[in-house]
Amino acid sequence: MKKIFSDKLSFFWLAVILVWAKTYASYFLEFNLGVKGALQHFLLFLNPFSTAILILSIGLFAKGRKAAIAVLILDAILTLVLYSNIIFYRFFDDFLTLSNIGQAGNLGNMEDGVFASIKPHDFVYFIDFAILLAVMKWKSSQLKLGQLKKKIPAYIMLGSVALFFFNLAIAEIDRPELLQRTFDRNYIVKYLGPYNYTIYNGIQTVQSESQRVSAKTDDHTEVLNYTRAHSAKPNPAYFGAAQGKNIIKIHLESFQSFLIDYQLNGEEVTPFLNKLAHGQEDIIYFDNFFHQTGQGKTADAELILDNGFFGLPEGSAFVTKADNTYQALPAILNQKQNYTSAVMHGDYKSFWNRDQIYKKFGIDQFFDASSYTMTEDNLVNLGLKDKPFFQESIPMLQSLKQPFYAHLMTLTNHYPFILDPDEATIAKGTTGDKTVDGYFQTARYLDEALEQFFTDLKNAGLYENSVIMIYGDHNGISENHNRAMKEVLGKDIDEYQNAMNQRVPFMLHIPGKNGGVNHTFAGETDVMPTLLHLIGIDSKEFVLFGTDLFSEDHDSTVAFRDGSYVNPEYTFVNNSVYDTNSGEQLELNEETDSLKTKVNNHLALSDSVLYKDLLRFHKTPDFMPVDPSQYQYGMETEDKNQK
Repeated sequence: MKKIFSDKLSFFWLAVILVWAKTYASYFLEFNLGVKGALQHFLLFLNPFSTAILILSIGLFAKGRKAAIAVLILDAILTLVLYSNIIFYRFFDDFLTLSNIGQAGNLGNMEDGVFASIKPHDFVYFIDFAILLAVMKWKSSQLKLGQLKKKIPAYIMLGSVALFFFNLAIAEIDRPELLQRTFDRNYIVKYLGPYNYTIYNGIQTVQSESQRVSAKTDDHTEVLNYTRAHSAKPNPAYFGAAQGKNIIKIHLESFQSFLIDYQLNGEEVTPFLNKLAHGQEDIIYFDNFFHQTGQGKTADAELILDNGFFGLPEGSAFVTKADNTYQALPAILNQKQNYTSAVMHGDYKSFWNRDQIYKKFGIDQFFDASSYTMTEDNLVNLGLKDKPFFQESIPMLQSLKQPFYAHLMTLTNHYPFILDPDEATIAKGTTGDKTVDGYFQTARYLDEALEQFFTDLKNAGLYENSVIMIYGDHNGISENHNRAMKEVLGKDIDEYQNAMNQRVPFMLHIPGKNGGVNHTFAGETDVMPTLLHLIGIDSKEFVLFGTDLFSEDHDSTVAFRDGSYVNPEYTFVNNSVYDTNSGEQLELNEETDSLKTKVNNHLALSDSVLYKDLLRFHKTPDFMPVDPSQYQYGMETEDKNQK
């Protein structure tokens, strides 16, 4: 025992083993990687080693005790990478990217969610640091001795590189073209580990930023030809049916479709939305509507619905592509049919960089938190509670010149789903999972707020002259809560069911049209062409990746951001295919492979629009590029509106 840890090399190998151990533990404690078979389990065991050895071996080039200090610092960097991914994954069900780091300012408005993501067992990810400090103190004199021959750390580094390529070669056997996949970070982490993923992501980020510089008009022509061929002819019964009508778009934060008609202890969780889903108020309810967001979550949903293409495979375009050229729905409606546009949101305008990106979308007015009464009793979680938000939004809607396009975003039903007990009108769930159990109370609160808003719209004389659109932006309950969701839904939550759980509500009230349930499979990219056709504008003029929900030519294959897809026949996820109706696993076939190729191409072309800023090349009749300098959203003042 006296010889153990008696030199820098022993100290280094101890650090490597400790980094490996906590990383390997995290695979089972934190991440849902979809591991199948002995080979994938072997790769999980192997993949932390190569980067841990490579990074920590840098410290061995230092002299004396400085080598141990350098190893300790490098261990801390690896710990930061791992734990940051753990916290991010708990919150967003995804892995951290360099683009996300640039958006870290948004966390200032999400303290409740961040703190709720910290778990008691998290000390496991820092115990190695304490062990290494103890060894440094215990063996201080031995660690001060001399310097290793330079060839030793060099050989170790070369060995780590060889180990990486061995790891990659085995991964390629199980998953060919692994590093060519750009849609699913889960694969990279599962096969190569979080540290190699971070390096890979850094390389990807640099490459993507270089794409704009190299873009040319031919790239735009390729995308335009694709979207025009993919577009669907409008349904004559609906084309122009809402011309001249206001559009009121209501964002149901984190609201999933399983809540519709769900009963908790024999009581409806969302009685008002249930009535709407069954045709009350002449609402058309699309019960096979799926969100298509990525890491941007709410910001992605906004981007998709107002622009008709996907968010980025990593990060949020609201932040990283705010300087791009856009041809967004608010600007199109204004230039084509003289619509006024406004966004109403009970959070401050800089969150998600909205005060900048909205100008690029051509949004006329932005009523953010500074326009509302932000007193302490009105606030919860991210900002203004939904009931006072809707109540105070009515006079703002009345102030808009008609016809208008107004987007109202709720907040209360947001992770970690907390609500003052005196405002809860339904008991919490009983799964023992705080997130899932609280979800029912905040969803009920949102349902009650929405019902009152409908009443207020009618009293204000706005209801009958408006298209009312209601949508869920993204899932609220991530895969981290599958144990509790199994109890809620009464069924196993496998990868097929996870895909089904991505359903979110989409409802339309169109004056003069009857309500009812529509079973069409659709996603968020389909909303913009649908609205354009309802207003009487041909969507084919624009670069849009969805199709009109009412068209007979509607494309019913819904692409997810990670490259999975769902349609009435097949659900493809994690390289497996299932019968959409029954959930029975099927064999991959020529049709499913063709659909997969189509979806990959669909996503890649959408990504090129953002990465290459291709809309700067797009010319459309009767549409001028938006000048963001023409839009100003006011300055906050230190008055009653401040938190």
